[in-house]
Amino acid sequence: MEINLKKTYKFAVKSALFISLFSCALGLLFIIFLFDVSLQKALIFGSLFFIFNYLFSFIVLQYRVEKFIYRRVKKIYDEVSLLESSTFINNTVTTDMETLTKEVKKFATNKKLEIEMLQLREDYRREFLGNVSHELKTPLFTVQGYISTLLDGAMKDKVIRKKYLKRAEKGVERLIYIVEDLDMISKLEVGDLSLIISDFDVVEVVQNVFDLLEMKADKKKIKLEFDNYHIQPIFVNGDKDKIQQVIENLIVNAIKYGKTEGSTIISIVNISKNKVLVRIKDDGEGIEKQNMNRIFERFYRVNKSGSRSEGGSGLGLSIVKHIIEAHHQKIYVESEIGIGSEFSFTLDKSKLI
Repeated sequence: MEINLKKTYKFAVKSALFISLFSCALGLLFIIFLFDVSLQKALIFGSLFFIFNYLFSFIVLQYRVEKFIYRRVKKIYDEVSLLESSTFINNTVTTDMETLTKEVKKFATNKKLEIEMLQLREDYRREFLGNVSHELKTPLFTVQGYISTLLDGAMKDKVIRKKYLKRAEKGVERLIYIVEDLDMISKLEVGDLSLIISDFDVVEVVQNVFDLLEMKADKKKIKLEFDNYHIQPIFVNGDKDKIQQVIENLIVNAIKYGKTEGSTIISIVNISKNKVLVRIKDDGEGIEKQNMNRIFERFYRVNKSGSRSEGGSGLGLSIVKHIIEAHHQKIYVESEIGIGSEFSFTLDKSKLI
Protein backbone atom coordinates (compact mmCIF):
# COMPACT_ATOMS: atom_id res chain seq x y z
CA MET A 1 0.00 0.00 0.00
CA GLU A 2 1.48 3.32 -1.09
CA ILE A 3 1.48 6.01 1.56
CA ASN A 4 0.94 9.53 0.22
CA LEU A 5 2.23 11.86 2.94
CA LYS A 6 1.47 15.56 3.03
CA LYS A 7 4.38 17.79 2.18
CA THR A 8 4.53 18.99 5.80
CA TYR A 9 4.97 15.37 6.99
CA LYS A 10 7.69 14.81 4.42
CA PHE A 11 9.43 17.93 5.63
CA ALA A 12 9.22 16.78 9.27
CA VAL A 13 10.35 13.22 8.40
CA LYS A 14 13.40 14.35 6.45
CA SER A 15 14.34 17.11 8.87
CA ALA A 16 14.00 14.80 11.90
CA LEU A 17 16.13 12.18 10.11
CA PHE A 18 18.94 14.63 9.39
CA ILE A 19 18.88 16.00 12.95
CA SER A 20 18.82 12.49 14.45
CA LEU A 21 21.66 11.20 12.26
CA PHE A 22 23.82 14.20 13.06
CA SER A 23 23.01 14.04 16.81
CA CYS A 24 23.54 10.27 16.94
CA ALA A 25 26.88 10.44 15.11
CA LEU A 26 28.06 13.27 17.34
CA GLY A 27 26.90 11.42 20.47
CA LEU A 28 28.66 8.22 19.45
CA LEU A 29 31.91 10.04 18.87
CA PHE A 30 31.73 11.67 22.32
CA ILE A 31 30.91 8.34 24.04
CA ILE A 32 33.59 6.33 22.26
CA PHE A 33 36.44 8.80 22.70
CA LEU A 34 35.54 10.35 26.09
CA PHE A 35 34.15 7.39 28.03
CA ASP A 36 35.99 4.55 26.31
CA VAL A 37 32.96 2.24 26.05
CA SER A 38 32.79 -0.85 23.87
CA LEU A 39 31.55 -0.68 20.31
CA GLN A 40 28.56 -2.94 21.10
CA LYS A 41 27.34 -0.72 23.94
CA ALA A 42 27.95 2.36 21.82
CA LEU A 43 25.79 0.93 19.01
CA ILE A 44 22.95 0.04 21.42
CA PHE A 45 23.09 3.53 22.93
CA GLY A 46 23.25 5.09 19.44
CA SER A 47 20.24 3.11 18.23
CA LEU A 48 18.11 4.06 21.25
CA PHE A 49 19.33 7.64 21.10
CA PHE A 50 18.51 7.80 17.36
CA ILE A 51 14.96 6.43 17.85
CA PHE A 52 14.02 8.74 20.72
CA ASN A 53 15.72 11.73 19.17
CA TYR A 54 14.00 11.06 15.82
CA LEU A 55 10.54 10.75 17.40
CA PHE A 56 11.02 13.88 19.49
CA SER A 57 12.37 15.89 16.52
CA PHE A 58 9.58 14.73 14.24
CA ILE A 59 6.81 15.64 16.72
CA VAL A 60 8.30 19.03 17.55
CA LEU A 61 8.98 19.89 13.92
CA GLN A 62 5.58 18.75 12.70
CA TYR A 63 3.68 20.52 15.46
CA ARG A 64 5.67 23.75 15.25
CA VAL A 65 5.65 23.95 11.45
CA GLU A 66 1.93 23.21 11.26
CA LYS A 67 1.11 25.81 13.91
CA PHE A 68 3.43 28.30 12.25
CA ILE A 69 1.84 27.86 8.83
CA TYR A 70 -1.66 27.64 10.29
CA ARG A 71 -1.41 30.96 12.08
CA ARG A 72 -0.11 32.80 9.05
CA VAL A 73 -2.46 31.16 6.55
CA LYS A 74 -5.45 31.78 8.81
CA LYS A 75 -4.45 35.41 9.08
CA ILE A 76 -4.29 35.65 5.29
CA TYR A 77 -7.68 33.91 4.98
CA ASP A 78 -9.20 36.27 7.51
CA GLU A 79 -7.81 39.33 5.76
CA VAL A 80 -8.96 38.41 2.25
CA SER A 81 -12.11 36.59 3.36
CA LEU A 82 -11.13 33.60 1.26
CA LEU A 83 -12.55 31.11 3.71
CA GLU A 84 -15.12 31.45 6.45
CA SER A 85 -13.82 31.28 10.02
CA SER A 86 -16.04 28.24 10.60
CA THR A 87 -13.88 26.35 8.12
CA PHE A 88 -11.11 26.25 10.70
CA ILE A 89 -13.36 25.31 13.62
CA ASN A 90 -14.72 21.96 12.47
CA ASN A 91 -12.15 20.86 9.91
CA THR A 92 -8.46 20.01 10.14
CA VAL A 93 -6.42 22.82 8.61
CA THR A 94 -4.20 21.69 5.80
CA THR A 95 -0.65 22.94 5.68
CA ASP A 96 -0.03 21.48 2.25
CA MET A 97 1.64 24.26 0.27
CA GLU A 98 0.38 22.89 -3.06
CA THR A 99 -3.22 22.98 -1.84
CA LEU A 100 -2.78 26.48 -0.42
CA THR A 101 -1.20 27.69 -3.65
CA LYS A 102 -4.15 26.35 -5.67
CA GLU A 103 -6.61 28.06 -3.33
CA VAL A 104 -4.77 31.38 -3.55
CA LYS A 105 -4.63 31.15 -7.36
CA LYS A 106 -8.33 30.31 -7.46
CA PHE A 107 -9.08 33.24 -5.19
CA ALA A 108 -6.99 35.61 -7.33
CA THR A 109 -8.71 34.41 -10.53
CA ASN A 110 -12.18 34.82 -9.02
CA LYS A 111 -11.33 38.29 -7.77
CA LYS A 112 -9.99 39.27 -11.17
CA LEU A 113 -13.20 38.10 -12.85
CA GLU A 114 -15.25 39.90 -10.21
CA ILE A 115 -13.35 43.15 -10.77
CA GLU A 116 -13.78 42.86 -14.55
CA MET A 117 -17.51 42.23 -14.09
CA LEU A 118 -17.81 45.25 -11.78
CA GLN A 119 -16.00 47.39 -14.35
CA LEU A 120 -18.38 46.25 -17.08
CA ARG A 121 -21.37 46.98 -14.84
CA GLU A 122 -19.97 50.39 -14.00
CA ASP A 123 -19.47 51.19 -17.69
CA TYR A 124 -23.01 49.98 -18.41
CA ARG A 125 -24.41 52.02 -15.48
CA ARG A 126 -22.63 55.16 -16.66
CA GLU A 127 -23.85 54.69 -20.22
CA PHE A 128 -27.38 53.90 -19.07
CA LEU A 129 -27.58 56.99 -16.84
CA GLY A 130 -26.23 59.11 -19.70
CA ASN A 131 -28.85 57.71 -22.06
CA VAL A 132 -31.69 58.21 -19.55
CA SER A 133 -30.53 61.77 -18.94
CA HIS A 134 -30.41 62.50 -22.66
CA GLU A 135 -33.78 60.91 -23.39
CA LEU A 136 -35.53 62.83 -20.59
CA LYS A 137 -33.64 66.07 -21.10
CA THR A 138 -34.70 66.57 -24.72
CA PRO A 139 -38.50 66.60 -24.18
CA LEU A 140 -38.14 68.42 -20.85
CA PHE A 141 -36.18 71.27 -22.43
CA THR A 142 -38.63 71.32 -25.33
CA VAL A 143 -41.61 71.70 -23.00
CA GLN A 144 -39.76 74.26 -20.89
CA GLY A 145 -38.86 76.29 -23.98
CA TYR A 146 -42.41 76.50 -25.27
CA ILE A 147 -43.88 77.31 -21.85
CA SER A 148 -41.22 79.99 -21.19
CA THR A 149 -41.96 81.58 -24.58
CA LEU A 150 -45.67 81.67 -23.77
CA LEU A 151 -45.04 83.20 -20.35
CA ASP A 152 -42.78 85.84 -21.88
CA GLY A 153 -45.68 87.25 -23.87
CA ALA A 154 -46.51 84.87 -26.70
CA MET A 155 -49.60 83.70 -24.80
CA LYS A 156 -51.54 86.74 -26.06
CA ASP A 157 -51.30 85.49 -29.64
CA LYS A 158 -53.97 82.78 -29.93
CA VAL A 159 -52.37 81.11 -32.97
CA ILE A 160 -48.91 80.85 -31.37
CA ARG A 161 -50.42 79.86 -28.01
CA LYS A 162 -52.32 76.94 -29.52
CA LYS A 163 -49.33 75.90 -31.63
CA TYR A 164 -46.87 75.97 -28.72
CA LEU A 165 -49.25 74.23 -26.32
CA LYS A 166 -49.69 71.38 -28.80
CA ARG A 167 -45.92 71.05 -29.13
CA ALA A 168 -45.51 71.12 -25.37
CA GLU A 169 -48.19 68.43 -25.12
CA LYS A 170 -46.21 66.24 -27.52
CA GLY A 171 -43.15 66.68 -25.32
CA VAL A 172 -45.13 65.64 -22.25
CA GLU A 173 -46.51 62.62 -24.13
CA ARG A 174 -42.98 61.58 -25.01
CA LEU A 175 -41.94 61.88 -21.36
CA ILE A 176 -44.90 59.74 -20.29
CA TYR A 177 -44.05 57.21 -22.99
CA ILE A 178 -40.43 56.93 -21.78
CA VAL A 179 -41.45 56.65 -18.10
CA GLU A 180 -44.09 53.99 -18.86
CA ASP A 181 -41.58 51.95 -20.87
CA LEU A 182 -39.00 52.28 -18.09
CA ASP A 183 -41.58 51.15 -15.55
CA MET A 184 -42.53 48.14 -17.68
CA ILE A 185 -38.96 47.05 -18.32
CA SER A 186 -38.12 47.39 -14.61
CA LYS A 187 -41.06 45.14 -13.73
CA LEU A 188 -40.05 42.64 -16.39
CA GLU A 189 -36.48 42.51 -15.11
CA VAL A 190 -37.47 41.85 -11.50
CA GLY A 191 -40.34 39.53 -12.46
CA ASP A 192 -43.09 41.72 -10.99
CA LEU A 193 -45.07 42.02 -14.23
CA SER A 194 -47.65 39.23 -14.26
CA LEU A 195 -48.58 37.64 -17.57
CA ILE A 196 -52.19 36.82 -18.39
CA ILE A 197 -51.80 33.55 -20.28
CA SER A 198 -54.52 32.47 -22.69
CA ASP A 199 -55.02 30.87 -26.09
CA PHE A 200 -55.41 33.34 -28.97
CA ASP A 201 -55.09 33.65 -32.74
CA VAL A 202 -51.69 35.21 -33.48
CA VAL A 203 -52.76 35.96 -37.06
CA GLU A 204 -55.58 38.12 -35.72
CA VAL A 205 -53.09 39.93 -33.47
CA VAL A 206 -50.81 40.67 -36.43
CA GLN A 207 -53.78 42.01 -38.40
CA ASN A 208 -54.72 44.27 -35.47
CA VAL A 209 -51.20 45.69 -35.46
CA PHE A 210 -51.41 46.23 -39.22
CA ASP A 211 -54.57 48.27 -38.71
CA LEU A 212 -52.94 50.33 -35.94
CA LEU A 213 -49.79 51.10 -37.93
CA GLU A 214 -51.30 51.46 -41.38
CA MET A 215 -51.14 55.26 -41.39
CA LYS A 216 -47.57 55.26 -40.04
CA ALA A 217 -46.51 52.89 -42.81
CA ASP A 218 -48.34 54.92 -45.47
CA LYS A 219 -46.25 58.00 -44.61
CA LYS A 220 -43.17 56.14 -45.90
CA LYS A 221 -45.18 54.21 -48.49
CA ILE A 222 -44.23 50.93 -46.86
CA LYS A 223 -46.45 47.90 -47.44
CA LEU A 224 -47.40 45.72 -44.48
CA GLU A 225 -48.21 42.22 -45.65
CA PHE A 226 -48.31 38.55 -44.72
CA ASP A 227 -45.95 36.22 -46.50
CA ASN A 228 -49.03 34.13 -47.27
CA TYR A 229 -52.05 36.36 -47.82
CA HIS A 230 -54.51 33.51 -47.25
CA ILE A 231 -52.93 32.41 -43.99
CA GLN A 232 -55.25 30.46 -41.71
CA PRO A 233 -55.80 31.20 -37.99
CA ILE A 234 -52.95 29.93 -35.81
CA PHE A 235 -53.70 29.61 -32.11
CA VAL A 236 -50.86 30.06 -29.64
CA ASN A 237 -50.51 30.21 -25.87
CA GLY A 238 -49.29 33.39 -24.15
CA ASP A 239 -50.20 36.88 -22.99
CA LYS A 240 -52.13 38.32 -25.92
CA ASP A 241 -51.58 41.99 -25.06
CA LYS A 242 -47.86 41.54 -24.43
CA ILE A 243 -47.34 39.56 -27.65
CA GLN A 244 -49.23 42.26 -29.53
CA GLN A 245 -46.85 44.81 -28.01
CA VAL A 246 -43.88 42.70 -29.17
CA ILE A 247 -45.21 42.53 -32.73
CA GLU A 248 -46.10 46.24 -32.69
CA ASN A 249 -42.62 47.25 -31.48
CA LEU A 250 -40.92 45.09 -34.11
CA ILE A 251 -43.10 46.40 -36.94
CA VAL A 252 -42.60 50.00 -35.75
CA ASN A 253 -38.84 49.39 -35.96
CA ALA A 254 -39.25 47.86 -39.41
CA ILE A 255 -41.13 50.96 -40.56
CA LYS A 256 -38.66 53.31 -38.84
CA TYR A 257 -35.59 51.77 -40.47
CA GLY A 258 -37.25 50.51 -43.66
CA LYS A 259 -36.70 52.20 -46.98
CA THR A 260 -39.33 54.40 -48.56
CA GLU A 261 -41.68 52.48 -50.87
CA GLY A 262 -40.38 49.28 -49.37
CA SER A 263 -42.21 46.50 -47.55
CA THR A 264 -42.42 44.75 -44.20
CA ILE A 265 -43.34 41.09 -44.43
CA ILE A 266 -44.67 38.98 -41.57
CA SER A 267 -44.70 35.21 -41.74
CA ILE A 268 -45.71 32.57 -39.19
CA VAL A 269 -43.99 29.22 -39.59
CA ASN A 270 -44.59 25.86 -37.94
CA ILE A 271 -41.16 24.79 -36.70
CA SER A 272 -42.24 21.82 -34.58
CA LYS A 273 -45.26 20.05 -33.22
CA ASN A 274 -45.48 22.46 -30.27
CA LYS A 275 -43.99 25.73 -31.56
CA VAL A 276 -44.39 28.39 -34.20
CA LEU A 277 -41.94 31.04 -35.35
CA VAL A 278 -43.16 34.60 -35.98
CA ARG A 279 -40.90 36.44 -38.44
CA ILE A 280 -40.86 40.19 -39.18
CA LYS A 281 -38.68 41.07 -42.16
CA ASP A 282 -37.91 44.51 -43.61
CA ASP A 283 -35.85 45.69 -46.57
CA GLY A 284 -34.21 48.61 -44.80
CA GLU A 285 -30.64 49.67 -44.13
CA GLY A 286 -29.68 46.64 -42.02
CA ILE A 287 -27.60 46.40 -38.86
CA GLU A 288 -23.82 46.31 -38.72
CA LYS A 289 -22.19 43.30 -37.07
CA GLN A 290 -20.63 45.32 -34.25
CA ASN A 291 -24.12 46.47 -33.21
CA MET A 292 -25.83 43.08 -33.29
CA ASN A 293 -24.90 42.16 -29.71
CA ARG A 294 -26.19 45.44 -28.30
CA ILE A 295 -29.45 46.12 -30.10
CA PHE A 296 -31.51 44.71 -27.20
CA GLU A 297 -29.87 47.02 -24.64
CA ARG A 298 -31.92 49.82 -23.12
CA PHE A 299 -31.63 53.11 -25.05
CA TYR A 300 -29.10 51.65 -27.46
CA ARG A 301 -29.63 53.04 -30.96
CA VAL A 302 -27.93 51.77 -34.09
CA ASN A 303 -28.42 55.02 -35.98
CA LYS A 304 -28.60 57.60 -33.21
CA SER A 305 -29.34 60.66 -35.34
CA GLY A 306 -31.91 59.02 -37.60
CA SER A 307 -33.71 57.04 -34.91
CA ARG A 308 -34.10 60.04 -32.61
CA SER A 309 -35.79 62.00 -35.39
CA GLU A 310 -38.26 59.13 -35.76
CA GLY A 311 -39.20 59.32 -32.06
CA GLY A 312 -39.66 56.41 -29.69
CA SER A 313 -38.26 55.78 -26.24
CA GLY A 314 -35.26 53.70 -27.29
CA LEU A 315 -36.59 50.86 -25.13
CA GLY A 316 -38.66 49.00 -27.72
CA LEU A 317 -36.30 46.12 -28.48
CA SER A 318 -35.30 45.75 -24.84
CA ILE A 319 -38.98 45.39 -23.88
CA VAL A 320 -39.46 42.89 -26.72
CA LYS A 321 -36.60 40.73 -25.45
CA HIS A 322 -37.84 40.77 -21.85
CA ILE A 323 -41.43 39.91 -22.82
CA ILE A 324 -40.29 37.00 -24.99
CA GLU A 325 -37.98 35.72 -22.23
CA ALA A 326 -40.83 36.07 -19.69
CA HIS A 327 -42.73 33.61 -21.92
CA HIS A 328 -39.67 31.31 -21.79
CA GLN A 329 -39.22 31.71 -25.53
CA LYS A 330 -36.34 32.72 -27.81
CA ILE A 331 -35.85 35.78 -30.01
CA TYR A 332 -33.50 35.86 -33.01
CA VAL A 333 -32.15 38.54 -35.33
CA GLU A 334 -30.48 38.34 -38.72
CA SER A 335 -29.36 41.33 -40.71
CA GLU A 336 -27.32 42.35 -43.72
CA ILE A 337 -26.25 45.87 -44.56
CA GLY A 338 -28.20 47.25 -47.50
CA ILE A 339 -30.49 44.21 -47.61
CA GLY A 340 -32.57 44.46 -44.46
CA SER A 341 -33.20 42.80 -41.11
CA GLU A 342 -35.33 39.95 -39.83
CA PHE A 343 -36.49 39.58 -36.23
CA SER A 344 -38.17 36.35 -35.22
CA PHE A 345 -39.41 34.78 -32.01
CA THR A 346 -40.97 31.50 -30.96
CA LEU A 347 -44.35 30.87 -29.33
CA ASP A 348 -45.98 27.76 -27.92
CA LYS A 349 -48.91 26.42 -29.86
CA SER A 350 -52.24 26.16 -28.09
CA LYS A 351 -52.75 22.73 -26.55
CA LEU A 352 -56.50 22.98 -27.15
CA ILE A 353 -56.10 22.71 -30.90
